[in-house]
Amino acid sequence: MTNEHIDNLIQLLEEKKVPVVTRKKHSYVMYQGIESEYIYILKEGVAKISNILRDGREFNIAYVVEQDFVSLLEEEQQEGISAVFNVRVESDTASFYRVSRADFWDWVRSDLRLFRIVNDFYKRRLSMNLSVLQKMTINGKKGAVCACINSLIEDFGIMKKEGILIDFPVTNEDIAGFCGISTRNSVNRIIHDLKMEKVIDIIDNKIMVYNPQYLEDYIS
Repeated sequence: MTNEHIDNLIQLLEEKKVPVVTRKKHSYVMYQGIESEYIYILKEGVAKISNILRDGREFNIAYVVEQDFVSLLEEEQQEGISAVFNVRVESDTASFYRVSRADFWDWVRSDLRLFRIVNDFYKRRLSMNLSVLQKMTINGKKGAVCACINSLIEDFGIMKKEGILIDFPVTNEDIAGFCGISTRNSVNRIIHDLKMEKVIDIIDNKIMVYNPQYLEDYIS
């Protein structure tokens, strides 16, 4: 979301005195398929969006690390409106603006700025979904893992003297979930290969990237 859209959205939420709720690590804000009367906007912290595949596996879609919607997408059912994704807190705590779904869509219909912000969200989410599909299907398992690590640089990367530190603990199981890989062992082997090629290393349970160009070249 652009800085202007973020500023306008937060200003609106503050003007409307939308309440803020705080959740602890690994607690769920939304459950896929479960009816909810609220829309949540991340204020502070890290949340993960995922959904459950038909075989029961959880497929990770994205981390939300900046102020943005985490539960705007919805599905109409006979009994009401249900979430199409799981939203789970990944930082120690995270805070969210929680607004009534009915009130929010009333605001959208009467506020052109908010309509544009929502329209921008849907465009960004479509682009992200296409990127996820490309990552999973074009370059095989290793390409998917390289693309995942590259996206983690965008979310959590900090420049260090020796490389780029992904300053957030991400497990191989998490990476497998982002890449649609059914077993953690496959990711373990790929991570081992990348370490042997001196592309990355694992330091204090965090990924240090020594050769980001390798990741970009592999997925381009």
